Amino acid sequence: MSNATTNQETVHKVSFLDRESLHIPILKILQADGTPYEEAVLPQIDEALAKRIYDACVFTRVLDERMLGAQRQGRISFYMTCTGEEAAIVGSAAALDDKDVILAQYREHAALRYRGFTTEQFMNQMFSNEKDLGKGRQMPIHYGTAALHYQTISSPLGTQIPQATGVGYSLKMKGERNVAICYFGEGAASEGDFHAGLNMAAVLKAPVIFFCRNNGYAISTPTEEQFAGNGIASRGVGYGMHTIRVDGNDMLAVLAATQQARAYALEHNAPVLIEAMTYRLGAHSSSDDPSGYRSKEEEAKWREHDPVKRFKLWLINKGWLAEADDETMYEKYREEVLASVKVAEKIPAPRIDEIIEDVYDEPTPQLKKQLESLKAHVKKYPQAYPKTAGRL
Repeated sequence: MSNATTNQETVHKVSFLDRESLHIPILKILQADGTPYEEAVLPQIDEALAKRIYDACVFTRVLDERMLGAQRQGRISFYMTCTGEEAAIVGSAAALDDKDVILAQYREHAALRYRGFTTEQFMNQMFSNEKDLGKGRQMPIHYGTAALHYQTISSPLGTQIPQATGVGYSLKMKGERNVAICYFGEGAASEGDFHAGLNMAAVLKAPVIFFCRNNGYAISTPTEEQFAGNGIASRGVGYGMHTIRVDGNDMLAVLAATQQARAYALEHNAPVLIEAMTYRLGAHSSSDDPSGYRSKEEEAKWREHDPVKRFKLWLINKGWLAEADDETMYEKYREEVLASVKVAEKIPAPRIDEIIEDVYDEPTPQLKKQLESLKAHVKKYPQAYPKTAGRL
């Protein structure tokens, strides 16, 4: 008989547990006006870190604004914004060591920017040109870079969750003092990969931070139609791991929670689940129209809790930012992004031969045969593949 069974409290009449039996508080440090709550314990943060965080937020806001516009103009095929969720993403990324491995879903480009991904690199990926690190083989916003320890994004929902357990377990076996962090939405937590990944991490004691962005909707499906339990945090407890729920629009709360989650994961070689309660202010993607499933009043209410504005007010209160500097920063990035768009869209597409590279050490005969068939098809219909036809 296991210790989990022998050490349990016993009762002698039927007593069911229900949803309300598990009380999960929410960590809040900053109020809407940018001042900390009186009892709040602030995270480890100095002026340099605070400015690095805010710079990533401003850049991401501008990138989202410009590139969603570029998609509407037909210049890129697809886009997803981070708008409204910056505190959840940047606040957690800022708590990590730069060699900790990030496994993202698809809305975490703010973390990539925090790590140092350049404006040029963002543009090359979205325009799938010959300078793209992925050689044009991914949809826009499916980033990846080994240099910044940011694993390549995969469109299928939830696949990164069990992979994160493998990464964390690998770091542990190698004796490296680093963790993996895995981002996903509450909708992805309905996938089987979520349950397999968390259970495996808990059993194998893998140093992984599972970071759930609970933004209220799985595309158009509200949380009340997704699950009946007490959010996602209750599942972490169910799998036997340290768990916390935070205000995902509170930069300092997210930073504090993730700093302590990382410390615990390293000290105990064990996973941690963080559920960040947030809201995406934009559409799910450039293919989505949120007016069909949520009201303008709901969106307006959440705009009052804008995470970037709240953190900006805290910076101003600290004397680390002035309104004039803020305006200059936004204008600088608007010009920089627009200029980079104009350059990146003119760079040629990758050579078609590269489509079978980086899979095997030597492309297999079958892949070579498929490539030749593709080339023949493009040559036959060059008008349908103008960019590709020129790179045969």
